[in-house]
Amino acid sequence: MSAIEQPGPDIRRSTLSALGPLEVHALYKLRVDVFVHEQDCPYAEIDEVDPLPSTIHYLAWDGDELAATLRLFPYGAHGGVMHIGRVATAAEFRGRGLAGALLEAAIADSGVAPIEIGAQSYLEHWYGRYGFVRCGDEYLDERIPHIPMRREAAA
Repeated sequence: MSAIEQPGPDIRRSTLSALGPLEVHALYKLRVDVFVHEQDCPYAEIDEVDPLPSTIHYLAWDGDELAATLRLFPYGAHGGVMHIGRVATAAEFRGRGLAGALLEAAIADSGVAPIEIGAQSYLEHWYGRYGFVRCGDEYLDERIPHIPMRREAAA
C-alpha cells in the first residue's frame, strides 16, 4: 500500500489483494455501517469490482481506525472512462474533509480519463466542487435518489 503525501490523516491507496485481512474487514465494515445500517439499504456489499487488479481502494486511517474510503475503477466497455464509487465516511469523522481528500487523490490518479459517478442526489453540489456535472436524470438506487455525474478529463 502506498501513502499519499499530505498532512493530517494517513491516506493510502491499494488494491484489495494487497490489503491485509484486518484492513479488508475494516473496509467492508465501514461500508456496511454507512450504507446498510445508517442508510437502511441492504445491498450486495461484496461484488466483482472490489478484487479486480484495476480497482484502487482509497483509505483514510485515523490510527488503527478506518475513517473514510472510496474506490476508483475502469468503467465497463466505455474505453478510457473511470468510475468512482462506494464513497463512505464514518459518522464520527465527517466534516473533516476526508472524503474530499480521497476524491482529490482519485481524480489525480485518473490522469486524463473522464470520471463518472452515481452520486446520491443531495450531494450534487458537493461533487460539483470537484468538477463533476450532472449528466442524466435522477434514478433510485436501493431506494435512495441518485444522479449520474461526470467529470471531463483535465486539459
